[in-house]
Amino acid sequence: MKRHIIQALFFLLIVTGSSAQELNTFFNETDSFLKANIIDGRVKYNAIKETPEALKAILHLAKDISVSESEVMNYQAFWINAYNLIVIDGVVKNYPLKSPLDVDGFFDKAKHSIGGKMITLNGIENELLRAKFPNEPRFHFVLVCAGLGCPPIINETYTPKKLETQLQRQTVLAMNNPSFIRVEGNKVNVSQIFEWYKDDFERVGGIVAFINKFKTSKLPEAVQLGYYPYDWTLNSK
Repeated sequence: MKRHIIQALFFLLIVTGSSAQELNTFFNETDSFLKANIIDGRVKYNAIKETPEALKAILHLAKDISVSESEVMNYQAFWINAYNLIVIDGVVKNYPLKSPLDVDGFFDKAKHSIGGKMITLNGIENELLRAKFPNEPRFHFVLVCAGLGCPPIINETYTPKKLETQLQRQTVLAMNNPSFIRVEGNKVNVSQIFEWYKDDFERVGGIVAFINKFKTSKLPEAVQLGYYPYDWTLNSK
């Protein structure tokens, strides 16, 4: 009996070690890919289209990586990167195009084999991230939809050790970007992200309170909020 238990534990250690190694490789390869193909929040889709091998290799590696929800930082970092990589891959497969919306079902119909699942981009965002971590609206400032209306994609991977710092940094940048939060006297126009996902911000005190948590120049509590049209123009370099 003891022998069987020892063998089972040994097998578990091997599997766990192998999974951790694959996850680390995924983060490292993603970091190299993003550094080579992201410039000032724009993506070199044409260059990736010409030499797609690195992206294909990363997505192939990520296909069977399994990350437990209980390993919160690993889980969130993996799925944030997975989302952004799948968006890039979806654009590249249909490039050239002017907007991700030019591709029917880009976010809600096309399914992707990743993380041991067959899932859409909306599934990753809404089921695997928002639904499981309902008090983390900062996801909206790191998940990049390939449109210029989104906060810019960064040229580094999101990693478990740096994720809290990265979430905070990207949210602060967005809240202090005058093109993203547009203050015009007593009127403030904000991204439609705040309109589409209003419930996410209401759960943490409301839109104005959320913005003021990260914004250097605070908005008045009774400010008049409006929403400017989302720019779906492709974020290509």
